[in-house]
Amino acid sequence: MYYGSYGGYYYGFDWTYLLIIAAFLISLIVQTTMQSTFRKYSRIGSMAGMTGADVARQILDSEGLYQVRVIPISGNLTDHYDPRNKTVGLSESVYGQRSIAALGVAAHECGHAIQDAQDYVPLRTRSALVPVANFGSQFSWILFFIGLIFSSQLLCEVGILLFCLALLFQLVTLPVEFNASHRALVKLGNMNLMNRDEVKGTRKVLTAAAMTYVASVCVSLLYLLRMIILSGGRRRD
Repeated sequence: MYYGSYGGYYYGFDWTYLLIIAAFLISLIVQTTMQSTFRKYSRIGSMAGMTGADVARQILDSEGLYQVRVIPISGNLTDHYDPRNKTVGLSESVYGQRSIAALGVAAHECGHAIQDAQDYVPLRTRSALVPVANFGSQFSWILFFIGLIFSSQLLCEVGILLFCLALLFQLVTLPVEFNASHRALVKLGNMNLMNRDEVKGTRKVLTAAAMTYVASVCVSLLYLLRMIILSGGRRRD
């Protein structure tokens, strides 16, 4: 046990737990806001009367992406684009729904398909980082805590390095997500799939969703700070 005001401890109390609490609160607030915003605009139907699947198909076809399939998937807000099999997967709350929230999410996933077709560099970079990020997220904490237990500064530093690789993946994800939302809003407006007021509502939905990625980066930074503080305290002990 460390005493005094160093190494993450203050008179026996590990104050770095406050960083964990802050990370939890950030995640809770952002997730609650996102879900609340989606629910709000899920109750507002689109004047065009199209479903999320309809909009996705039109946007993809407008880009000549006829080979990209639009498929229904289970779950809520599990929507994604899979570059491996060229499919846009839309969840139950999006695929067959006619709300402006559903249309916005569907358009966003098509934005990723367009990025893929145009070899958008951040998307390619993120895809290349997936194996490294997965390895880092799985083993960073394990190595770090083993290092703490056995007073191995090397293992602590390797754990921190692996965690940084996972954080790098999250950072690269930010421009990918924001760009996909921008493409979606442009398409919805230019193709007259939504009127101006509906686009404004959709922008709020996509912004709230994008903030979850920003929150993830902030949370990871807080955890990284905690790792550095605890590692530094172990080194000085």
